[in-house]
Amino acid sequence: MKVQYDAEADIVRIVFRDVFVEETAEEIPGIVINFDQDGVVVGIEILKASQQIDHPRSFQ
Repeated sequence: MKVQYDAEADIVRIVFRDVFVEETAEEIPGIVINFDQDGVVVGIEILKASQQIDHPRSFQ
């Protein structure tokens, strides 16, 4: 698993498996779930991270 912060896009990405993302779903506003071709969760993206997390730059 890896966690990274993209300051330009203001997104925190949590990657469980580094594979092709086949589908995404935003079930909760600002939280995007990434799925592989089998429907398994492979990552999570937190949009507008600086508004959701106290110190998103700590993930850089």
